[in-house]
Amino acid sequence: MSGSTMVGEASSWSRALVHISPYTFSAIGIAVAIGVSVLGAAWGIFITGSSLIGAAIKAPRITSKNLISVIFCEAVAIYGVIVAIILQTKLESVPASNIYAPESLRAGYAIFASGIIVGFANLVCGICVGIIGSSCALSDAQNSSLFVKILVIEIFGSALGLFGVIVGIIMSAQATWPSNTV
Repeated sequence: MSGSTMVGEASSWSRALVHISPYTFSAIGIAVAIGVSVLGAAWGIFITGSSLIGAAIKAPRITSKNLISVIFCEAVAIYGVIVAIILQTKLESVPASNIYAPESLRAGYAIFASGIIVGFANLVCGICVGIIGSSCALSDAQNSSLFVKILVIEIFGSALGLFGVIVGIIMSAQATWPSNTV
């Protein structure tokens, strides 16, 4: 094949994306929602846990009190699992003749977008909660009166994940597959 036949409409990204099954996009969105959310939770636990262990050397009393930061990070993973279950329930069987119908494509892209939004919102939330939890552990080791003040900030950081979940649920409401009537 010559290079001139590859240029133009036949090689455009939009044409390639339209020929990928909407179920593939849906599955990738669901996988990203749970996978990247768990990654964010793990990253946050790593950041918080390492600071908590280090600060507990100076003040052992902070160990049990500051585990709330690890629990906030675990909640981020739970957000991803919940949204993945919600997105999984959106999948419906579509006849082969309607698999590339505009309604099917829209449903697949909506689930994909919802998964991407939730996954990356929870990644940022996990890192945010981890950094705040780290500073909470370090400051609590220095001055115990700062614990509640920084915990309030950590709750606001955790709200980022909830915002991602809400936006993801709203986006997934657009996922309506064609009916199975023949």
